[in-house]
This record gives sequence, structure tokens and C-alpha cells, in this order.
Amino acid sequence: MAAVFTCCLGCCGDGGPGHAPLKEMPTVHLDTHHMGTDVVIVKSGRRICGTGACLANAPLHQNKSYFEFKIQSTGVWGIGVATQKVNLNQVPLGRDSHSLVLRHDGSIYHNNEEKNRLPANSLPQEGDVVGLTYDHVELNLYLNGKNMHCPASGIRGTVFPVVYVDDSAIIDCQFSDFYHTPPEGFEKILFEQQIF
Repeated sequence: MAAVFTCCLGCCGDGGPGHAPLKEMPTVHLDTHHMGTDVVIVKSGRRICGTGACLANAPLHQNKSYFEFKIQSTGVWGIGVATQKVNLNQVPLGRDSHSLVLRHDGSIYHNNEEKNRLPANSLPQEGDVVGLTYDHVELNLYLNGKNMHCPASGIRGTVFPVVYVDDSAIIDCQFSDFYHTPPEGFEKILFEQQIF
């Protein structure tokens, strides 16, 4: 019995030779290396304010991703998905082929074309949570957990969650521990090494 106990301590108890420490799994947050010059990121990469846009640090590799944004303070804002080619200093996004976003006025834009619009009585207000699903074809929106039934598509390539703010807007990003249960089959964003 003592030999077994000694083996356990020698192999994994003290971090000695042959011990491989477990790596902490990375977390998804707003990426300060991919943000506009007048953007401010606080709250451990979960809150955006200032002027401009920011990408999350993880691309949407998995088949069905879900993430949320909470409107902390209204103003000009947009949320959605974008490629790394998007101009993060030029708001609103959705003006080119590199972003697909819901704007604060309820319109969903891609390539300078309105792709869809939230119902008039469903515009997000201060305190509301907007959930997004993306399955590599369609972006769908959920307001406080309710499906808004206004899909949009058209963006191509590797995309990341994106958020932009202007005119005193403050948005919080929720990439895990969601306010609302993700729709069936959708889950939090996984880093590529977590998928395999």
C-alpha cells in the first residue's frame, strides 16, 4: 500500500519530472488586439464603451454557436458577426461584406443592404438581453429569450462575434453563463481545441 501511495506522490503529487500540468481552458472575451482605436474594453473583456467596434477572441468554428449581449446603456450600437477584415473604426458596421449585424434601430445589415428587421414593438431597450445564434449560414436573434423570427445570412469566411458602440452606448458581452438558455442544439463558443 505504501508503494502505491509513494507512486502517486512521485508521479503526480509534486509536479516532479514527467508531470504535465493541466492547462486552463481559455475563455472567450472581447479581443483588445482586434478593436477600434477609440474603443474601451473593461470588466475582464466583457464590456465595451467608447466609439468603434471589437471582435471576440474566438472564431465561430463549431456548427451551432450561441452568445448574448446586454444593453447597459442605449445609444448607437450593433451586434453580430464579422471577419477579421472588417474596419473596426467605422461604425455602423454592416456597410460591407465583412460584417452582418443587428443595429440599434432593429435593422440587420450586411454589405450595405438591409437583410431583415426586428418587429417594431421588439426594439432592444436598456437592460434587455439579445441572444444570437449562428450556424455558418444564418444569424438568428432572441430578445430576452424569445425568438424574433428574423433570420439573416450572406456573410462568408471565418467569422467572430462583433459588437460596436457610439453615442454613449455600453454593451456587456456574455459568452458563457448565459442569462437565457440557448436554443436546442446551440451552445457557447468553443475554441478549436475544445471541439476535437
